[in-house]
Amino acid sequence: MVVIQHEPGEGAGTLAPFLGSPRVVRVFAGDPIPLEADALVVLGGGMSAYDTLPFLSQEIALLRRCVELGRPVLGICLGCQLLAAALGGTVARAPRKEIGFHRVRCAPELFGTSSFVAFHWHGDAFTLPPGAVPLASSELTPLQAFRLGERVLGLQFHLEVDALVLEAMVASGAEQLAEMAVDGRSLLAESRRELPPLAAIAERVFSRWSQS
Repeated sequence: MVVIQHEPGEGAGTLAPFLGSPRVVRVFAGDPIPLEADALVVLGGGMSAYDTLPFLSQEIALLRRCVELGRPVLGICLGCQLLAAALGGTVARAPRKEIGFHRVRCAPELFGTSSFVAFHWHGDAFTLPPGAVPLASSELTPLQAFRLGERVLGLQFHLEVDALVLEAMVASGAEQLAEMAVDGRSLLAESRRELPPLAAIAERVFSRWSQS
């Protein structure tokens, strides 16, 4: 299992218990992107999938290879966008950034409900890759999640977020929060209500993915 982490404080969060003892590739520390992975998780980050950074093209190549070999793949936020790009979708700047706790409509067979409040922090959107199945949408973002077969899952929203991950995101994202007139302290206060039910959904989704 390989986990690619782009930001120092943005680790696996609620996903961690389902990963065993993974190899964590810390891109922010200069770790090289491996050529192979038996299973692959790509987490979020402040860069964009279309940025001309060498490690991003290497991640796209690794994602594509893992999918071609039938291995379990999970992409979250930036990881989801990179996965979409690897599978033939496109990624572009969204009309408006989506930051905060907002409701998504979703496929109940995976999420166990037809809607829930997820945590979002993204400024890009992607198109559905060929052959993929859409799984979720929000008011601002028509495509929030997709799957390809049973082993490949992309999530635009941060289903992995827990209190520590959220605190790190708020601390490092002060400029974006100010740009969107979002109060970081209010987000942290809101999280006390929103994170527990989100963790229950995360457990369901990540457990199912880890067993694929």
